[in-house]
Amino acid sequence: MENKLEEGCCVVACERPLDALYWDAQWKSNTIGWDLGMPAPPLVSLIDSIKNKDAKILIPGCGNAYEADYLVSNGFTNITLIDISETACAILKEKFLNQGAVRVLCEDFFKLEDKFDVIIEQTFFCALPPSMRQRYVWKMHNLLNANGILAGLLFNRTFEVGPPFGGSREEYEKLFQTAFHIDQLSTANNSVAPRANTELFFSFVKNNSVMVNLYSFEGITCTGCKNSVTEIYSKIDGVINVNMSSDFKEVLIVSDKEIDMKLLQELVSYEKDYKVISY
Repeated sequence: MENKLEEGCCVVACERPLDALYWDAQWKSNTIGWDLGMPAPPLVSLIDSIKNKDAKILIPGCGNAYEADYLVSNGFTNITLIDISETACAILKEKFLNQGAVRVLCEDFFKLEDKFDVIIEQTFFCALPPSMRQRYVWKMHNLLNANGILAGLLFNRTFEVGPPFGGSREEYEKLFQTAFHIDQLSTANNSVAPRANTELFFSFVKNNSVMVNLYSFEGITCTGCKNSVTEIYSKIDGVINVNMSSDFKEVLIVSDKEIDMKLLQELVSYEKDYKVISY
């Protein structure tokens, strides 16, 4: 198999929005450098560790969904695949046409309304603009059942251009802490050769005792202002973690009790342009 793992994903214009049209263009041109042609070995190990064959499993941004093939071959009965590319979804629907254990959804992951026991992460997180990472945490927490598991692979490196977009263990810990219990976050020991020592295998368990809310934020234009607002919100009674997006447009707040929206707005009213809105 030709190795395209180190190639970029872009066809022509990486400055284009990373939307359905963008990703469909990658599929139509067969520019799918992320595709391994097989299930990732660390994810095979993960699947082998799941004892409940009837667990409700989601694979977002699934691509060719080799992990779904492995799940089916090992007797799993409730698998949902979701991708935003119509071309990818057409391939999947044909592939799993007569497989009742697999449901294929062609839609925006962030609009999905359902509940799952396990969500498998494989090159979905890294395909999203970094400014969407707070939204990712919020949505994953929302989609999981009590004690549900989010597990898979994250890049432990940076890239000159993206997608894919990388990161570090420290960044991921700050992002996911408190919303999830971090069961494992360490270098994968059985990655494919081109990704050796650049992947982290992780397993996060949903924290059922907290509230995870995402808010739209308007008016911030610099990192200093972002840090000031983060510090202010972190001091609110009941707030456990505050994490603002890299474009300053969203803020993730994890708390052990409901936080009044009026309070969130009042605390930043010192700046007339600041506005916080609940989703």
